[in-house]
Amino acid sequence: MIRVLFVCLGNICRSPMAEAVFREIVNNQGLGDKITIDSAGTGNWHIGKPPHEGTQGILTGKGIPFEGMKARQVVENDLENFDYIIGMDSENIGNLHKMAGYNKTGFIGRLLDLVPESDIDDVPDPYFTGNFEEVYDLVVKGCENLLQMIKNKHNI
Repeated sequence: MIRVLFVCLGNICRSPMAEAVFREIVNNQGLGDKITIDSAGTGNWHIGKPPHEGTQGILTGKGIPFEGMKARQVVENDLENFDYIIGMDSENIGNLHKMAGYNKTGFIGRLLDLVPESDIDDVPDPYFTGNFEEVYDLVVKGCENLLQMIKNKHNI
């Protein structure tokens, strides 16, 4: 089983959106039995809360399920248990690398590093910008490219 974790700051906007979008793409390609998907935040402000209403609105509008999703904080075991840890911005990646230290971890990378044609490096935080549609478009492209990378690497 390949394990993927999406990470943002509070785990209510970007990373749960990526989790839901990636799950939808994976399931639509019949790979749900090969890839496990989760999300978490580097901060603890929203633990136990559902996705932000802006994220819920985008996902509902696109017909992408998110029921049962609740914010949680990244824990040290995540760094050992997930094969791919995908941060939404440079700050997330920096925090993940600090947590990992010299311990063996899977791939830690920024989502938009998987989208070479993107003009920006970090997925903007819609909690502050309010632009959930822009984030959705970036997340979809990043998730499509992530799945292609995983399929190529693992021959699935």
